Amino acid sequence: MKYLLDTDHISFLQRRSSTEFTRLMTRMSQYSPADFGLSIVSFHEQVLGAHNFINRARTNTDLIGGYTLLRETLQGFASAPVLPFDDEASGIFDELREQKVRVSTMDLRIAAIARSRNLVLLTRNVSDFSKVPSLVTEDWTV
Repeated sequence: MKYLLDTDHISFLQRRSSTEFTRLMTRMSQYSPADFGLSIVSFHEQVLGAHNFINRARTNTDLIGGYTLLRETLQGFASAPVLPFDDEASGIFDELREQKVRVSTMDLRIAAIARSRNLVLLTRNVSDFSKVPSLVTEDWTV
């Protein structure tokens, strides 16, 4: 495994449309599927998003859409390697917090997972993730 997909790149893959999706797929097609992983933190973020969508639903159509989103999230993550937030990632996360790295908690957890496994993080949020020392990032949607 060489790359960890940030939640934003995962979202483009799920939507299956847009120029960003096309660019991302073009780049990914040059590699083996085994070169890519997802994080449990991205799964958490996406489940929270579906949960919020379900909670805001005012119609049966919206409710069905929310549960469809949740099911598709589950299926997508079930078909790919999902990296844990484990002791090594937690240790890196704590170090980054002690260094007062100013990145959101979920992003810092994703960065810690990538760093703990020496993976390149594929993200559109290069500006925030560039604050994380020794983290390599690339944006494959541009």
